[in-house]
Amino acid sequence: MITPITLEAMHILDAIERRSSFSAAAEELDRAPSSLSYQIQKLEQELDIVIFDRSGHRAKLTPAGRVLLDKGRMILTATQEMIADANSVANGWELELTIAFDGVIPVSHFFPLVEELGKRSKTRLKLQEEILAGSWESLSSDRADILVTPKIGNMLPEAKIQTIGNIGFTWVAAPSHQVHKRSSEFDREAQTKYRVIAIADSARTNPVRSINVLEKQSRLTVSNFAAKLEALEMGLGIGTLSTHVAQQKIEQGKLKRIEGSEHGNLELIVAWKRNQMGKAKAWVIRNLSKICDLELLDRK
Repeated sequence: MITPITLEAMHILDAIERRSSFSAAAEELDRAPSSLSYQIQKLEQELDIVIFDRSGHRAKLTPAGRVLLDKGRMILTATQEMIADANSVANGWELELTIAFDGVIPVSHFFPLVEELGKRSKTRLKLQEEILAGSWESLSSDRADILVTPKIGNMLPEAKIQTIGNIGFTWVAAPSHQVHKRSSEFDREAQTKYRVIAIADSARTNPVRSINVLEKQSRLTVSNFAAKLEALEMGLGIGTLSTHVAQQKIEQGKLKRIEGSEHGNLELIVAWKRNQMGKAKAWVIRNLSKICDLELLDRK
C-alpha cells in the first residue's frame, strides 16, 4: 500500500528547505521545532527513506528528499490554483473566457484588456483569431464567448450585438506592382487582371465566404493576416487591408495605395450570446471599447 503524504507534511518540508533549519521553519509556521522534527521522522519511517541529512549544522535534503520536495511543490502549487479557481467560480468569475476576433484586427489591440482583467480576477483569457464566416461559427458553436468583428454577412440571430466603432478598408499593393502602372480605371474588369491575396475563411462546418474577391480573379489564399501582409509586401498580388494598417505600411514605403480604388467602410461590432453571463464576460463587454485602442480602427 502507498503511504499517503499530507499537504501539511509538504508545507513543513518546503519551509525547512527554504529556511535551511528546523528552528527557522518552526518560527515561520508558528510551530514548535520538536513538532516539526516529529513530523519529519514519522514521514521518514512511513516512507522508509531518509529525507534530511542531519550530519551538518544545517538541514540538507538527501537526493530522495529532493525528489520528494520537488514533486511535492508541484502538488502545493496545483492545490493553490485549485482553491483559487474554486473561489473564482463561487464568486461568479469564469475560469476561462475566449474572445474571438476577425483577423483584420491586430491582436495587440486586445493586450491592454488582458492586463486590466488580470487586476480583477484570475479568469484565464484566450484570444482567438477567426476569419469571415468562421467568426460567427466560433460564437454559435461556443468555441468563443465574445466576438469582435466587422459587420459582414449573416449574423447569429440569438446573439446580442453592440456597435463599438467603424473600420475602413484600403486597396494596396507593393510599390513595384504592375497595378500602379496601369492607365485604366480600377474597376471590376481591371481588378480581375491582378492576383488577389486573400485569407482563408476559418469556418469548419459552415459555408465559407470571401470578400473583395471576384469569381474569375486569380487568387493566393493564405492562412492568416501576417501571411497576407508578407505576400502583399513581396508583390505577389493586390488586396485590402484595414485602413490604419494600410496607412502604416504606406508610410513605411512597403505598400502603396491603388489609385482609383474605392475606400470601403464597415461597422465594428462586439457580439455575444445572452446566456451564461459570468462576471468576466460582462466586464469585458462593458469595458472592451474603452480599454482597447479602438480609435486606431477609425472609430466614430
